[in-house]
Amino acid sequence: MRSEYRTHSLRRTKASIIYRATGNLRAIQILLGHSKIENTVRYAGIDAEDALALAENTEI
Repeated sequence: MRSEYRTHSLRRTKASIIYRATGNLRAIQILLGHSKIENTVRYAGIDAEDALALAENTEI
């Protein structure tokens, strides 16, 4: 069976690579055009622990 890459899978891969390199979830949200950060978390394959750690380290 041949593995195929499509634009959608590459888009998800790029999002997860950017997240791992920068930890900047908001930047990924903007790049992907998501209105809700929850969608970005799911889309980039970020687990709940990583998302909570980011939230705790974000100052308001």
